Amino acid sequence: MQPDYIFETSWEVCNRVGGIYTVLSTRAASMQQYFPEHVVFFGPDLGAQSDKYFMEDASALPAWRKVLSKHPLSCPVRIGHWQVPGNPIAVLVDYRPLMERKNDIYCWAWERFGVRSHAAYGDYDDSSMFGYAVGLTIESLYQALPAIHRRRPTCVAHANEWQTAFTLFYIADRCPQIATLFTTHATSIGRSIAGNGKPLYDYFEGYHGSQMAEELNMVSKHSAERQAAHVADCFTTVSDITARECKQLLDRPVDIVTPNGFEPNFVPAGRDFTARRKQARQLLLQAASRVLQEDIEQDAFLIGTAGRLEWKNKGIDVFIDSVRNMADRNKTNRHIIAFVMVPYLDQSFIRIGRTSIIFVPYYLDGHAEVKPTLSSLSESTYYDLLIGLDLTIFPSYYEPWGYTPLESIAFHVPTITTSLSGFGAWASLEQPARKTAMPVTVIQRTDSNYVEVVHRVADTIEQHFRLTATQTTAVRRAAASLAEKAKWAHFFEAYLKAYTIALTRLENRIKKHE
Repeated sequence: MQPDYIFETSWEVCNRVGGIYTVLSTRAASMQQYFPEHVVFFGPDLGAQSDKYFMEDASALPAWRKVLSKHPLSCPVRIGHWQVPGNPIAVLVDYRPLMERKNDIYCWAWERFGVRSHAAYGDYDDSSMFGYAVGLTIESLYQALPAIHRRRPTCVAHANEWQTAFTLFYIADRCPQIATLFTTHATSIGRSIAGNGKPLYDYFEGYHGSQMAEELNMVSKHSAERQAAHVADCFTTVSDITARECKQLLDRPVDIVTPNGFEPNFVPAGRDFTARRKQARQLLLQAASRVLQEDIEQDAFLIGTAGRLEWKNKGIDVFIDSVRNMADRNKTNRHIIAFVMVPYLDQSFIRIGRTSIIFVPYYLDGHAEVKPTLSSLSESTYYDLLIGLDLTIFPSYYEPWGYTPLESIAFHVPTITTSLSGFGAWASLEQPARKTAMPVTVIQRTDSNYVEVVHRVADTIEQHFRLTATQTTAVRRAAASLAEKAKWAHFFEAYLKAYTIALTRLENRIKKHE
């Protein structure tokens, strides 16, 4: 049982913020193969910020355009294509006109679904009004489809993260003929518990989501996320680690785990790969030379980490302490240059002997306005630079999946992650044992073994640092081979099962009310 149309929404459609952008933008090509031109993504219209990834198309969804010309929406929309592989249809929604109605909408959400919006602050208003606007936009498009098919097609609306919870609420209340899916990529309260320095894992069974939301001032976000999980026809998450978290903190077990894949068309091949790697190394070495004000040899060992500025959750603290530990061991004349590519984490570099830590505090999207010493990186994206590294390190404490280590091996770069990441757990099962360095080293991490983790990460850095050229080539090939197992072609089947679950529950719901 599969849908005729899939309507999927996220705050990160045509809006590159974090890992969810990567999830959706890389999955789009597989979705187009299964449902050609019947996949429609909905994202926020953020003007120039969205236009980097969006192209308007006056020929897209013509039947709906006719409807809109006669019955315009209260929230203006732009229709076009998302400029990613697969080039799916995308609709950008301007949710701002709803702001003057937000109190009425919050009252409706409380009375209909018990969502506690009264404690809202920060980005809650924008996210909720965006979600609601997407809901009414999907309803309008759905009403136009019979003119195309001469029947009422089966449709699925898929909302990602708490930011789009109001999309599900709207559809459940106003357009219940559409089956719904809700995916949490990380529970808001779980991330908050971890980010506030509380031991998430040692006392896991003792945490109650709503109680912790009160303590951590997360009432509105948690309430919206929890209720969306309960309202959805099918509830999914990205790993077994987060599935356990959903059951404990959101009070609903997931229906199916939908792990995150990657598409090989983001990775150059053959001679182009070799040329791009050489170019990336030159850019990184040039930046290091300018920051450190000295020449850096061509065979310098380049390592890096990247992600959101979450000091503990993303393991930035472990990364820096591990590099310091490795610096004390480096008795050679070969430089070790560690790049911390984390937006807003701006320091003067750190130097210990022949080892240096260089901070790149920008969102690397090819348009970053960087300081003069890092000018060689100004027109580079993260992928442009990732390909030039020798090793990446993501020793996360809280990581429901972990796209960054997966991206690394896709670009043939060996990586270090932890047992607390969904990807780390997957890699532990999928990669064969090796006598030398592993393409993915998975460090066992708990609430109480920080020092041990630092030493084990440093040990692994040293192991890769001392590999011969032949061994380095072998481990890079092993990394690429493992990445092949994580392609969307292998993982998209889980989504097909999720659609079936949602449509089956919709069918049962309709029969029950007949």
